[in-house]
Amino acid sequence: MILYGRQDISPQDIAAVVEVLNSDFLTQGPRVPAFEQAICDLTQATHAVAVNSATSALHIACLALGVGAGDLVWTSPITFVASANCALYCGAEVDFVDVEPTTGNMSPAALKAKLETAQTRGRLPKVIIPVHLAGHSCDMKTIGALARQYGVSLVEDASHSVGGTYDGDRIGACSYSDITVFSFHPVKIITTAEGGVATTNDARLAEKMALYRSHGITKAVEKLQRPDEGPWYYEQQELGFNYRMTELQAALGLSQLDRLQTFVEIRNRLAESYRSALTGSAVKTVDPLAGSLSAYHLQIVRLPDPAKRRAVFEKMQADGIQVHVHYFPVHLQPYYLGLGFKEGDFPDAEAFYRKIMTLPLHPGIKVKEVDYIVECLLTHVST
Repeated sequence: MILYGRQDISPQDIAAVVEVLNSDFLTQGPRVPAFEQAICDLTQATHAVAVNSATSALHIACLALGVGAGDLVWTSPITFVASANCALYCGAEVDFVDVEPTTGNMSPAALKAKLETAQTRGRLPKVIIPVHLAGHSCDMKTIGALARQYGVSLVEDASHSVGGTYDGDRIGACSYSDITVFSFHPVKIITTAEGGVATTNDARLAEKMALYRSHGITKAVEKLQRPDEGPWYYEQQELGFNYRMTELQAALGLSQLDRLQTFVEIRNRLAESYRSALTGSAVKTVDPLAGSLSAYHLQIVRLPDPAKRRAVFEKMQADGIQVHVHYFPVHLQPYYLGLGFKEGDFPDAEAFYRKIMTLPLHPGIKVKEVDYIVECLLTHVST
């Protein structure tokens, strides 16, 4: 089976983890701060807060921005459910902004219209979470300008995008947002097994996120609210969580970062092979914005006939090709239907979903396998 995504673990990665296993610290040691600094060096963001998953990072990002009961958070309906759930964890309400029909990313035009209506109704969101689907950056310049105009905070869900660029900056630099979140799940660009990080240029937000990731506890003398009772003393100042990244995860992440550029280059070469092979056919690739560099977490294509997708999907699987679909619209999940959403609420997202399929893309894929995948796909689409 040609897998749609998988981790790439080297002997150096294994050695880095074994070194931690033989050390004094399996958690709360020096590797996590080193990994955070490496992420800052990569993205040019001022602060990075490493956690045990991107879901945790999204949650503490919302908390740090003050999201709570009575607030509203908007995100994309074409994403993994965590992009929306993070707001619900805070007691807020969630709504969605429709997507661009060809990219699946948040539509600036739809966002502008929705913000205008929301302002008229006196119900603006507190936070907007655009999602960089497949590693392709959203139009953050336009989205950022709209957020500033309406006084709304921005969190980039860049779970697919570490190593990518937009408008000359690394994704994660927070040039247009308050916070950016990355994921290091095994099928992502680099992995820490499970793990995530939030970057920001705001020291106050970084401090809050660091507090929330570890039970809301601090030992910093200058932050204590009661008299210091001794070297053992700590205070819980917020209702936080155990979202810490372990030393094992951070060591793996540090080692993987050494190959990040190589991984991104390989993914882009494979994506170009797909694009070239499909040019002129009825199958269309989902491509990044001009002038940006996608990390290419996913190779998504749009099929010409939505009615045939399931048959094509099953035939591809029978050919030994693990295709996938990213994503079923969040607002149509049973839980969200229970919140009052319904089919037809976001027509472009629903139409995009009905056409898409994810093809295998990871550093272990060979060009000859791309040729085989495309040959099978075009055969099944045309029959």
